[in-house]
Amino acid sequence: MNYDTFVDQVAQRTATSSSRATELIRATLETLAERLTGGEVLDLAVQLPDPLRLPLRPTPDIEAAERFGAAEFVARVAVRAGVEEPAARDAVRAVFTTVREAVTGGEFDELVVQLPRDYRDMVEPALAPGATLRRR
Repeated sequence: MNYDTFVDQVAQRTATSSSRATELIRATLETLAERLTGGEVLDLAVQLPDPLRLPLRPTPDIEAAERFGAAEFVARVAVRAGVEEPAARDAVRAVFTTVREAVTGGEFDELVVQLPRDYRDMVEPALAPGATLRRR
């Protein structure tokens, strides 16, 4: 999946502009990079379009994932994107669904297993059979 398609899909899923979708994607991927191990972040980054790799860059001194739950994940995305938490939660779902469509093999599944059960309501829509673009 190319960058423009990725942004367009998130924009449609969140019913926002492309520029707003870009902010939501960046905020979600930066937060995801904090939550995953460095190796998993790199595995994911190589499968995404180049502009999406920058927010996934792990810091050189941190290989271990930070441990925080879904509520903290959403709160961090909300702050980074400058949106309320319900909008951030919807954005995270949209980005996860689009990431799943963009990567090959079991990469998304490998990402999901690193997340605790309280992430389930944000991840399950992406795992649903036939999870496709939500039409407005």
